[in-house]
Amino acid sequence: MTHESAGPDGRVQEPKAQVRRSPAVYRRRRVVVGVLALLVLVALLGFMGLVWPGLLHAEEPEPVPTVTVTAPAPTPAVKSMQRPEGETAFQGALPSAVLQFALTDLTETEAAEESEATEGWKAAYTDGTDLRVVVTATQWPSADEARSSADALTKAAGKAEASGDVKVGDDVVGQYALTRADAGRRTMTWRNGTAVLQAVGPADVIEEFYRAFPL
Repeated sequence: MTHESAGPDGRVQEPKAQVRRSPAVYRRRRVVVGVLALLVLVALLGFMGLVWPGLLHAEEPEPVPTVTVTAPAPTPAVKSMQRPEGETAFQGALPSAVLQFALTDLTETEAAEESEATEGWKAAYTDGTDLRVVVTATQWPSADEARSSADALTKAAGKAEASGDVKVGDDVVGQYALTRADAGRRTMTWRNGTAVLQAVGPADVIEEFYRAFPL
């Protein structure tokens, strides 16, 4: 049955037909919504790509600088001997202190009288305890004579446990040799140009003593 109603003017109005949308319309709407959502997601990802690296960089802790602590060189606990006046240049080059060892005795040897050496000295160093290093230093007129003397001293000391070049900067000025002595001691013999030196002392300090010796 169809119901008709009259309008204000008395005319009968036909009922409006209900509009039915096809499934294609809904599909188009879903496609539009999906595209918009995708665009929003792309924009959001792009924004995060610009901002997030900066946030990561800001959150990274700064690297802690590496600090190398070097212990100061030891110094003698005892007083060095009073140096005599009128020392020769070679005599004066023998240090008053080497690491924790202080010069306590300095006497002239008979090297100049017994050989062609220019002069010779025996220097005794101690740290105030039982540790004692004795250095014999001889000056020669030429490097060849000094080399012969150093070779003879090294051979007399025995088989070398270690040996190598003595350098001043990049220049090789001689050789050194470490040999075994008695009673837990070691002997270090080396040549520096025309100077030949031999140090005898405790095995655990003689190499460090040699490296710190200025000649």
